[in-house]
Amino acid sequence: MIENEGGCFVIKLIGVAIVIIGLLFRFNPLLVVLTAGFATGLVAGLSPVQILEAIGQAFVTNRYMSLLILVLPVIGILERFGLREKAEDLIRSMKNLTAGRVMIVYQIFRQVTVGLGLHLGGHPSFIRPIIAPMSEAAAAREGANSPAWLERIRGMSASSENYGNFFGQLLFPAAGGLLLIKGVLENAGYKVDLLKMAEYAIPTAVAAAVVAGVRYLLMDRAIRAAGSNEAGEQK
Repeated sequence: MIENEGGCFVIKLIGVAIVIIGLLFRFNPLLVVLTAGFATGLVAGLSPVQILEAIGQAFVTNRYMSLLILVLPVIGILERFGLREKAEDLIRSMKNLTAGRVMIVYQIFRQVTVGLGLHLGGHPSFIRPIIAPMSEAAAAREGANSPAWLERIRGMSASSENYGNFFGQLLFPAAGGLLLIKGVLENAGYKVDLLKMAEYAIPTAVAAAVVAGVRYLLMDRAIRAAGSNEAGEQK
């Protein structure tokens, strides 16, 4: 407990403490987050009804996030009827397309589309059913098809989504992250322009694309070396 300037006693960061303790002891994450939210609201002087209203308003505002629940069964049905196999067949027909190049193309695609405000990617809808199988097939063609390599390729495929989405979303002036920053700064008395903020995100997005591209090209080199070593051992 810390005494503030008005003489009132407040508990600082109780919600963060509850989340850390709850996750540390592996309690149900949803229950932990709700408990932390209620505790933070009570400390802020809100009534239980006001806290429920705030949670309901947040859910309505971000209801588009629940679309993930609808996407998962669709992807499952597509995989059941051969989407993964079709992706593998496609990559096998492209002789010059390596695992790293698949990831580079997807990362640039993701970065450009999210920068335009279009949500045309994601781990469940693109990475798992399409990008990862294509990358695995390309690596297998080079001879790198061990379980360890497959796990590494899946992780790198997931990183192409992270690079593209995370560093590309702030290129869109109406992105939620920029709107949040603008709201916080203006509440603190600082006037900011969304277009100018988006411009400042361009160097970071370019640097992320370059770093990711180098990583994927280095991975391609390692895949070729692993394939050559495996072929030599078999001989």
